[in-house]
Amino acid sequence: MAAKIKSAVLGASGYSGLELTRILERHPRLEKPVLLRREDGSGPADLAEIFPELSGNGGYPLRTLSWSEVKGQGVELLFLATPHEASRSIVPEAIAHGLRVIDLSGAWRLKEAQHRAIYSFQDADAVTAAKLTARAVYGLPELNGDCIRKAQLVANPGCYATSVILALAPLLKAGVVDRKHGIISDSKSGVSGAGKAPSPRTHFVSVADNFSAYSVFNHRHLGEMVEQLGLEDAELTFTPHLLPIPRGILSTIYVHLSRALKPEEVESCLRDFYAGKHWVRIFATPTLPQLQFSLHTNYCDIGFCLAEDGRRLVLVSCVDNLLKGAAGQAVQNMNLMYGWEEREGLQ
Repeated sequence: MAAKIKSAVLGASGYSGLELTRILERHPRLEKPVLLRREDGSGPADLAEIFPELSGNGGYPLRTLSWSEVKGQGVELLFLATPHEASRSIVPEAIAHGLRVIDLSGAWRLKEAQHRAIYSFQDADAVTAAKLTARAVYGLPELNGDCIRKAQLVANPGCYATSVILALAPLLKAGVVDRKHGIISDSKSGVSGAGKAPSPRTHFVSVADNFSAYSVFNHRHLGEMVEQLGLEDAELTFTPHLLPIPRGILSTIYVHLSRALKPEEVESCLRDFYAGKHWVRIFATPTLPQLQFSLHTNYCDIGFCLAEDGRRLVLVSCVDNLLKGAAGQAVQNMNLMYGWEEREGLQ
């Protein structure tokens, strides 16, 4: 085996950052990751102060971000599990220092200005930002594997977007979706999808024994879905909901088909598209995925039911929002970038 590479994580104090740190620590191709905190040096000096469950495993020091120290430590790959605005400002510096970057935020996912506007980014160097936006590869391995292998900047997909894009991509590529009827995605996420920072909406008394819709027509992941699927904005209606559970996403997607199909044709369309793609599992109808099947794994589980008329199709797609929807997918992207087997470190 070749010499192990050195990676660094900025933002390990969040839920996705913690999952990422755990995976990287046991990955057979990596040295123990360098954990970074922002330049002001504020906050705890060790990750175990934030996550006490790490206390028995030795030290997890959080080093203040310094490009000279990052390079001095031999880091060649930087993971960012930072807020969108932070990633937008940090990535140009990281690229200028010759690092490869996998960004788990939404900072570099969107190519179209009208979709990026929801983030209200204020770039210090608009020219450099535009060049990086054009170069950034959307990190969905099952769709963009060849580009990810050569990328210096990978924009890890959003969790909702992963569940919806993977379910719809085979059918849209096959040309069997009646787009003029529109597509509806009714998606539900556990509370960890909202991040670690508490808010009135994610407070226990608001979430427990409750179920609510939010960000109707203006969720940040909608732009990713239409761009990656080649849809017009009006062709996809996406409504996210908050489930009173810690983690997991289930998307129920309603599609009209352009011609009548048989269940075996739909199943073949899905299976053929994902042939050889280990991290997508296709369920034979009428069995449908459930959240419990994909939790704590890097799998995206996809199932379907077809109406008797052969034209109305319901897809169900499940992922763990912290793994296939974030940290696990980031590691899957890293494996591709370095020519390793996609399953390494994720089994």
